[in-house]
Amino acid sequence: MSSPEPIKFTDGAAYERFMAPWSRSAGTLFLDWLAPRPGLAWADIGAGNGAFTELLLAKAGPSQVCAIDPSDAQIATARQKLAAKPVELSIGDAMALPYDTDRFDVAVMALVLFFVPDPRKGASEMVRVTKPGGMVASYTWDVLRGGTPTQPLWEELDTLGIPAARPPSADISRFEALKALWAELGLREIETRELVVERTFADFDDYWQSMVVSSPSGIVGKLSDGERTELKRRLQARLPASASGEITVHASATAIKGRKAA
Repeated sequence: MSSPEPIKFTDGAAYERFMAPWSRSAGTLFLDWLAPRPGLAWADIGAGNGAFTELLLAKAGPSQVCAIDPSDAQIATARQKLAAKPVELSIGDAMALPYDTDRFDVAVMALVLFFVPDPRKGASEMVRVTKPGGMVASYTWDVLRGGTPTQPLWEELDTLGIPAARPPSADISRFEALKALWAELGLREIETRELVVERTFADFDDYWQSMVVSSPSGIVGKLSDGERTELKRRLQARLPASASGEITVHASATAIKGRKAA
């Protein structure tokens, strides 16, 4: 195992168990912070299996939502989940959005920007498709300060000398990098906020199945029996459990918003 393979989200059901609960918790804080008025047209870029899209439809009262993701498997899951919802789902590239210029009132990336190979290009596409005066916003896990929900797993894999895949553009999760990029793209009224969330697992087996087995890195299938046993032992020793066996894990994200010049 010389180097980790890139993280690929190709299993909508596994993603549901792995990240969707985190996405909903952080997404709720994010939408409350954006405080959008109802009746707006939204672009949800990097929609995955529709976890944030579903939240957006429920909380923001949009007039229109166009959601896009590069994974056909993820979009297939989103189509099942959102079959009766007023949303247009597409397969496509965040760095080359198939939307007209100045189309949306709000463009968002939820837990996406650090997976975009060229974050500047992805953010500039968000700006392009947003109407003058509209909002461009993003949040990502605070990778460099240990804020990602997978931090315990990554650290234990590092200790065992097993490479763990990280988001390819992790540096953009820094507040300083986000603010510089939003300013460079000409956005105004720029604000940032830390989003702190937690998730409680019923027991260690629930954590293991959700955060390790269901990880898009597929790390469990690449471990020997001995490595798997040692990883389980180390994680179980690391994660404090309540008297009933529950395990609570915290995570934090860096969020940013700004307005396109009118």
